[in-house]
Amino acid sequence: MNPLLERLRAIVGAQHVITEGDLSAWEQDWRKRMRGKALAVVRPGSTQEVAAVVRACVEAGTSLVPQGGNTGMVVGATPDESGTQVVLSLTRMNAIRGVDAGNLTMTVEAGCVLQAVQDAAEKAGFLFPLSLAAEGSCTIGGNLATNAGGTQVVRYGNARELCLGLEVVNAQGDVWNGLAGLRKDNTGYDLRDLFIGSEGTLGVITAATLKLYPLPAATLTAWAAVPSVEEAVRLLGMAHRELGAGLTGFEMMGSFALSLVAKHFPQMRVPFHEQSPFCVLLENSDHESELHARVQFERLLETAMEEGCVTDAVVAENLTQAHQLWHIRESIPLAQAEEGLNIKHDISVPVSRIPAFCRETDDLLRQAIPGVRLVNFGHLGDGNLHYNVQAPEGGDPPAFLRDWEEKVNAIVHDSVQRSGGSISAEHGIGSLKVDKLPKYKDPAALAMMRAIKKALDPKNLMNPGRVVRT
Repeated sequence: MNPLLERLRAIVGAQHVITEGDLSAWEQDWRKRMRGKALAVVRPGSTQEVAAVVRACVEAGTSLVPQGGNTGMVVGATPDESGTQVVLSLTRMNAIRGVDAGNLTMTVEAGCVLQAVQDAAEKAGFLFPLSLAAEGSCTIGGNLATNAGGTQVVRYGNARELCLGLEVVNAQGDVWNGLAGLRKDNTGYDLRDLFIGSEGTLGVITAATLKLYPLPAATLTAWAAVPSVEEAVRLLGMAHRELGAGLTGFEMMGSFALSLVAKHFPQMRVPFHEQSPFCVLLENSDHESELHARVQFERLLETAMEEGCVTDAVVAENLTQAHQLWHIRESIPLAQAEEGLNIKHDISVPVSRIPAFCRETDDLLRQAIPGVRLVNFGHLGDGNLHYNVQAPEGGDPPAFLRDWEEKVNAIVHDSVQRSGGSISAEHGIGSLKVDKLPKYKDPAALAMMRAIKKALDPKNLMNPGRVVRT
């Protein structure tokens, strides 16, 4: 009998300590890149239970892997293969603790699914703007632990900018209640920002106070064909000037990325992808009226077409059409998976340097791999590209991944570094990039990160081997 397991059963209930049966939902990452083995999956139902679980694991010298919806892209929330780690699943902690309409905030538990938070905010008459493809299954705790981005960062910022406070269980099992929801609190180090983006390596986020916004009077979506990345960047500048804060989404998609959607999901009608090398998806959220929003949009697109940075465009006539356009964009990763194994990148580059980055990196990859197919799409509005690499048509995808992944990563990441960018824009570091970070992170910054990890988690029991190695 394992005394730790017995203690954990006493804390959360025997039915919430899972050691047998199919544990793949917790032990395998979403992309199926890794399958680990857990000592147990523990599902606490309250912050007090999380704290007790952490204390029990610390006393036993057992490491913990905090986990939300397990939708991460960098293998940051799955156990290793040792069979000695406890997966701490927060999905039972899914309560909306309250909405403070006067303060424009909502306090929710870490296991709340993002879509449930969006719906609760809308029911209360507000907008919670964090939006990403996995919103039906990812959780707020995971969103904050990875500082998730999504499609509306251009207006509202990453998850970090949408959070005013946290409740955290630290690596000693103590509870920090920082849920006050203050917009100004200048009383020392910003612990909230320290835990956001730390991927569970410093403590366990159990609840958060989130920013809310008034619901817009109208939200319109447009799809535009552009002749080049340079013209897409020029259109972005025009959209900022014309729409101001109303510009809430600006996505760029290469024609090959869109052709994969048309190929694998033929029921979708993908505008302009056969006639244009790139398309852009724009969203305009207006607080005056739909008429005002439409006039702004049409003026922007007319000017852009006159100046040659847009060759064709369509504005969604209703909400259904808008959803269909966004669904095309969100289906690119699924279509790419249907096409076969591929090499993914989540990079950010200053927007002004993106055209040069794409030209240089495209050329380097095509020289190295004749026939390589580039799946370039992402959040151009905030400089975040999902610059993915597909094997040549008719090739062997598993062999391509085995033979080329490290070489391709080096080409892309070196080009990112030369462009003054980051090798991880919104997906985090996890275990996939932890050994690459020392090459691309400033040495002084890396030393400070290691010092923080050692200070807050001296026994290295909180998600060890992720983000930074000590």
